[in-house]
Amino acid sequence: MSSVSSQRPGPRAGSATAEAVVNALPHPVITVAEDNRLVDANVAAEAFFEASLAVLVRHRLQEFVPFGSPILSLVEQVRTRGAAVNEYRVDLGTPRNGGERIVDIHVAPLSEVTGHVVIMLQERTIADKMDRQLTHRGAARSVTALASMLAHEIKNPLSGIRGAAQLLELSASDDDRSLTRLITDEADRIVKLVDRMEVFSDERPIEREPVNIHAVLEHVRTLATTGFARHIRFVEEYDPSLPPVLANRDQLIQVFLNLVKNAAEAIGDSPDGEIQLTTAFRPGVRLMMPGAPARVSLPLEFCVRDNGPGVPEDLMPHLFDPFVTTKPTGTGLGLALVAKIVGDHGGIIECDSQPRRTTFRVLMPMYRASRGDEKS
Repeated sequence: MSSVSSQRPGPRAGSATAEAVVNALPHPVITVAEDNRLVDANVAAEAFFEASLAVLVRHRLQEFVPFGSPILSLVEQVRTRGAAVNEYRVDLGTPRNGGERIVDIHVAPLSEVTGHVVIMLQERTIADKMDRQLTHRGAARSVTALASMLAHEIKNPLSGIRGAAQLLELSASDDDRSLTRLITDEADRIVKLVDRMEVFSDERPIEREPVNIHAVLEHVRTLATTGFARHIRFVEEYDPSLPPVLANRDQLIQVFLNLVKNAAEAIGDSPDGEIQLTTAFRPGVRLMMPGAPARVSLPLEFCVRDNGPGVPEDLMPHLFDPFVTTKPTGTGLGLALVAKIVGDHGGIIECDSQPRRTTFRVLMPMYRASRGDEKS
């Protein structure tokens, strides 16, 4: 017995290892004392409640969940029975954490300390988001095939139609000449649309290098504030220790310029319009990608958040599909192109939207200098 215990780590080493394991979990884990005061939380919990551990431990659980939330009765039930309980599809959303947050709750007693319980939250939306990423990429592939077809099968006939309209214009009356010009103008407009879609069929390898995302976001902010978003306040919350992202700088600018432009258009002429640009390191996010032998780590999180009216609920499932738009003059290709670029970089993009809080979140792999130009 003594020989076995001598090989086990001491209390301090064991405690450090346990803390590292809990912090590596992608799900929020918190420990509450007998009076429901928070005494510990992992990194994912800090992100979920949008508060640091130092802030969390100064409050009770009921201050971070909706009034009368079933999680409080679950905690009491665990204390009474001394056994773990689960509850599924519980909404822990509050104005503090941005609205609806559907989670599965797992509560268990902490046997070493009387009255203490451990709570793990598993967001139901995570699995749904991952499924939607595959749908978005399928949509992007559909656009790729459609773009190739349009380029070959539509542009050539349009050229003939436009030429015929120009010949008719030579002998047309003044009244008819306006119609021939309408034909040529509409043919030119369709060609421009097809040209935009041809971007989707570009299958050339992406030239990538280590990119400082903060330099990209600063460039995008400068373009926005000197043009379409000059009336909007920008808030930047950056993690200065963030490692580079392995990406194509020009394409990243295209992605975030598109997202910021959409945010500015959603805000409109609101006098209190605000766009937040944030970066963070989220080590717990890993995704199984098609064709990849193992889960890919996507620890770099870049967000564009606005306080506009939000995305209509019926549009959310199709937001990154081609030709989906709420703009009267929009083509619906902007977000589809964004999804394609992010996907080509091995990342994912998601949108969470409530009134006055719409967040586009981009998760991407980082650059590891020790392994050359490879994704982590």
